[in-house]
Formats: sequence, C-alpha cells, structure tokens
Amino acid sequence: MQRRNDTLETLADYALDLRFASISETTINSVRDCVLDCVTSAVAGADSDAAGAARLAAQATFGQGGLSSIWFSGRKAPAAGAILANSTAASILDLDDGHRAATGHPGAAIIPSCLAVAEETGCSWEELVTCIVIGYEISVRIAAGRDFSRLDTMSTGKWCNYGVAAAVGRMRGLKRAELVQALAVAGVHGPNQSAAGYSKVMGNHAKEGIPWSSLTGCMAVSLAQAGFTGPTDILDHPAYFDRAAILRGLGRSFVIEGVYFKPYSCCRWAHAAIDGLTDILEREGLKREAIQSVEVHTFERALKLNNDADPDTLEAAQYSVPFVLGVAAVQGREALLPLTENSLHHPETIAFARRVELLVDDTINARFPATTGARIIIKTPTGQHQREVMHPLGDPANPMSRDRLLAKFNAATRALNADKVLSAITEFDNGQYAPLVSALADPGVLSSNENSSGH
Repeated sequence: MQRRNDTLETLADYALDLRFASISETTINSVRDCVLDCVTSAVAGADSDAAGAARLAAQATFGQGGLSSIWFSGRKAPAAGAILANSTAASILDLDDGHRAATGHPGAAIIPSCLAVAEETGCSWEELVTCIVIGYEISVRIAAGRDFSRLDTMSTGKWCNYGVAAAVGRMRGLKRAELVQALAVAGVHGPNQSAAGYSKVMGNHAKEGIPWSSLTGCMAVSLAQAGFTGPTDILDHPAYFDRAAILRGLGRSFVIEGVYFKPYSCCRWAHAAIDGLTDILEREGLKREAIQSVEVHTFERALKLNNDADPDTLEAAQYSVPFVLGVAAVQGREALLPLTENSLHHPETIAFARRVELLVDDTINARFPATTGARIIIKTPTGQHQREVMHPLGDPANPMSRDRLLAKFNAATRALNADKVLSAITEFDNGQYAPLVSALADPGVLSSNENSSGH
C-alpha cells in the first residue's frame, strides 16, 4: 500500500501542538545559549559591508511601515525586511551556530526571524522560546533527511526556510492547512544556491543564502495566509528526502540541544585543524619559524573550499583552511574572533599558508558529516608533531560553557559599543525579550568602543 503524502502535515501538527510546558529547562537553556551566540554573531558582523548593504536594501525595498526592528539602524520595517537585514548580520562572519545533522547553520535564520515576528505580534517570551525550538527542529530534521552524497552544495539556504516558515507560521496563528501550504511554498521558493556547488568565487556576500532563504520562509507564510498553495508532497519523494529520517523520534527530544558553537569566525570545516595546530604550538612550545610544512588530513569536502593562501576578501578568507591556519600561527587564535580584513595580505601569514597541504583521510572522510575532524602533521628540521581532533571546540562532545560563550561575546564585540546588548541578554535569560530587541535596534552599537580590550 502506498504511503500517504503526509510529512508536511505531521510537521505542521508538531509545530502547532508543541507547548512551552513540555519543554525542559535543559532545552530552554539551549535556547538561551543559542540566542546569546546569535546575538554575538550579529553584533560582530553589524559593521560589515554586507550587513550595511542589507540594511539599506531592506529599507529601500520594504519601507518603514512595519513593526519589526532593523537591527543597528533605529528603523523599522515589515518583518520580512527586518529578517533579511538581521540575518545577514548574524551570518556574514561565519561565527554563527551549526548542527552536524544538517551540516549547516540554523541559528542565523531562526533566531532573527523569531525575534522580528515576536516584535510584530507581541507574543510572550514563552511563545518565542517555543517557536525557536520549533524552527530548529523542523529545519534541521528536513536537512538531515537528504542524501548528502548527492548534494552539490551544503548551503544552509536550501533548508532553513522550512524552519522559518514553521516558526513564523506558528507565531502568526496559521491554521494547520495554511501552515502545510506555507511549508510547501517555502520549500519551492527557497534559493537553489546552485553556484555554491561549482563557483570558485567564495569571497562574496551571498555565501550560504541564509538571509534570502529566511526571507522566503517568512513570505511563504504571508502567501499561504492569502490562499497561495504549493506542492504539499515535497518531502514525500524518496529520491530527494528520507521521510522516515525526518520524522524519526519527533517529539521525544529537541535538536536544539545538539548544536555546536564556533570559537573562530571561519568555516567549521577548518576548526579541527586550527585546534590541532594551536595545541601543538602552545603545549609543545614549538616556534612557527621552525615549521617547514603542515599536512592537514581531513574529509574530502574540505578540499573543495577555495583554500586560497592569499584571499582578497574576508569571505574568501573564511573558506580557506591554509589561510586561517596561517592567521592562528602568526597572529594568534584571538585574531580569528572575529577574523577581520586587517588579517588579509599579511606577508608572514601568507607564507605560512603556502606551507599547508590538504589531504583526504579515508577514515575521517567516512565519518563526515557526523564529525568534521582533522589530523595535523607538522614537520620541522628535527622531526614531526601530530594531533588528531575529531571534535573541535564547541561540538556537543567538546562543548563551550556558558562562561565561554560570554567570553566569546566580549572578544567578538570588543571594538563596538555592546554593553547594553550584553545587559539585555541577561534580561532575555530572565524571561524578557523586549529589552534585547531594543538594544539590537540601537545604531549606537556601531560606535567604536574606546576600551577595545573588552567590556
């Protein structure tokens, strides 16, 4: 007997039925950590060219007639416009959270979207937290239900739109049939990100398509409310999605508890190598001047990054394993939190990067995407040094504590005026989100902090 086309119906029921009372304190603390981390990423990325362009584009396209704050501008717009701008700030530095089951970054899509619509609807803090949990759950499950070996790109924009549609649809009070349509429309209208699979120009602002995908998720809700329809069997075709994998265990646990956080603002695929390299340098007292070569044995996908030794843009630098290793060795790991344009075209960094060779390790490759490990071999005139890192800092198996996440905030935002944002994070933790929205809306955040050593 043929199985019903009901995956979207099941997910819609989950999104509409979940209650705050059924969410454990452990899960709520995960939400608190994810919000802190997303805000850290957004504040750190606020002054980037991409975030500035997105703020201008959102204001020009959507106007100022809405109820949702465009962060760091002092202006408001319809939620879709705010989501485009705010998600750009949160994702542009590649400092945002991720989930191994999805091989991508849910937080920079879900949290700005939920905060924008919470401001629009005036929902409770408990409802906001519930919708963040829903957004992570649905987006990550759909991403994990794909055959990764057949994907031309791992870009988050190909799946985060589903989670945004689910969370926004719940917040706006969609009926079940409307939410099913919103999910279907979001799935079709999301960016195809095709160039991400073949383009060698990784140094661009489009990156993983998170902001545009988030916008389409929000717009899908508006379309469904107005009667627009989509292909409601979109997830029920085995050649494209594994229905059983998407629904397995739904409601028994929450995927938001399994996110990873990033101590460096570069592609996660480089983090194991950074941890291995810096561990050798720091623990063994090895001088970088003595290093003749560095071998990075890792998974095949990492070799498909641009990996330029001398990247021209900050975005290209984020996708270069040799370059970020050069930054860590020459300028110190603190120069990766965040990575800035000041690190580009640094002669000693480039010279080090050119001594780095990337190689595929069959065992490590077989464990991808569940892990993103690397084995580092450093060769010197007197011998060699080796480290294998399967769980870089921030993985659930090697977690960053709340104190480390707060230290990340202070380090990543040290050049900005972010004290009010940090205070508002405390209020969010205590059950109030309005102060956080207000603090993020303030353009004063972008003013230089005279005490650049921290807050």
